[in-house]
Amino acid sequence: MRPLQKEIIELLKVQPVIDPKEEIEKSVTFLVDYVKKNPFLKSYVLGISGGQDSTLGGKLAQMAADILKEEGYDFQFIAIRLPYGVQKDEADAKAALEFIKPDQELVVDIKPAVDAVVESLKNVTISDFNKGNIKARQRMIVQYAVAGSFSGAVIGTDHAAENVTGFYTKFGDGAADVTPLYRLNKRQGRAMLKELGAASALYEKIPTADLEDNKPLIADEVALGVSYNDIDDYLEGKEIADSAAEIIENWYLKTQHKRHLPITIFDDFWK
Repeated sequence: MRPLQKEIIELLKVQPVIDPKEEIEKSVTFLVDYVKKNPFLKSYVLGISGGQDSTLGGKLAQMAADILKEEGYDFQFIAIRLPYGVQKDEADAKAALEFIKPDQELVVDIKPAVDAVVESLKNVTISDFNKGNIKARQRMIVQYAVAGSFSGAVIGTDHAAENVTGFYTKFGDGAADVTPLYRLNKRQGRAMLKELGAASALYEKIPTADLEDNKPLIADEVALGVSYNDIDDYLEGKEIADSAAEIIENWYLKTQHKRHLPITIFDDFWK
């Protein structure tokens, strides 16, 4: 095993093999216990895109909410669709919501807010990539606004395959209060959705961030330059081609800042 590979696996707590049923129970218990330790909470909030990660995170959140309600807690799970104008894969998001069956559904079009920000920066050139990050951060603004109104905590969908590559927007989809998928790679998340009885289309869909106007629905694997199969194998401690391992490790090293809280003068990170 490569030295950095071992370090990354230990940091992200990835197991080479999981029992999907056991990991579902572990995540749901985590979400239930978090509320019990913070009884002022009345809701979990999550944006649902129609992709694998938010579908799994949303289902786990609803399962936790159901347990809490059965135990007498005044609690709900709020799922939010956050399209930028017309969502090209809206049918997938609706299918995910039908599977999750959230206590409450909201739809918020982030286009007016995002476009207003871009328009207000008349003397600043905003690239398509930069605008994509604005979209991601606007979505998180909405989620925290809803959480603020419903005494809620925002769920993050960050998982090991996303974490190792830094494939998320800092203070956008990378911001959250609880991350029940932490420790899992992509194939393990798929196995959990299969165990939960999700339709195969919900976990076999090609992963995409869909943030850039000029590259709609570009596949994550195209943007990253490496397959999730290679990323998952790497995280499970398997040997993969050096070329693929080097891409993963390069992403990991150059996105270190995303896995660290704001830097202070006391941190060694910046030196």
